[in-house]
Amino acid sequence: MKEPAKEPLNLIIGGVGGQGNVLMSLLVGRALVARGYVASVGDTYGVSQRGGPVASHIRISKDRSYGPLIPRGHADIIVTLEPVEALRLLAELGNPGTMIIANSRPVYPPDVSSGKATYPELKDLFGALGEYSAKSTLVHATEAALELGDPIYTNIIMLGALLGADVVPLDREAMVEVLADRFKGPALERNKVALDKGFDLVQQP
Repeated sequence: MKEPAKEPLNLIIGGVGGQGNVLMSLLVGRALVARGYVASVGDTYGVSQRGGPVASHIRISKDRSYGPLIPRGHADIIVTLEPVEALRLLAELGNPGTMIIANSRPVYPPDVSSGKATYPELKDLFGALGEYSAKSTLVHATEAALELGDPIYTNIIMLGALLGADVVPLDREAMVEVLADRFKGPALERNKVALDKGFDLVQQP
């Protein structure tokens, strides 16, 4: 765990409706506050009930409260549960110095499933993320969650990946404390396993 690289440190957690990125932002915000930081959190929604985009903005400071929404071009870290959302948020709010941590599993919107729209080829999508960001890391979080028995753990695995990347001032202990406030018994233990799995995945070459 290290101090924020800049003031404020601007983190976005994105996905589509139902993936659990709002819970991720809640857990990150609470862990930051418990460690003495100021965390301003704001959510923006598309048509989330139809699989539309949902993005949580988190602005991290040592001692100052900032407006909750990150200005265009000022995102430092983008974490997403869906890869095309990483590219969309990078284009909207990122810059050449932005770091990307993205789940590799696509979620196809209804228009793609019905043939009215197309989804980018994954190799092109992943290539663009690498080209237009300072660093992009793809995490096979959904596959890991399925190995744990339920895709519901994808968001906690991605939370572990964020911690493992060592780009926010939080460590495993801080996150386990807030997980323990929300989950009890076997549910807590399963989420701790998911958290550790994400940490391990982002550490792998």
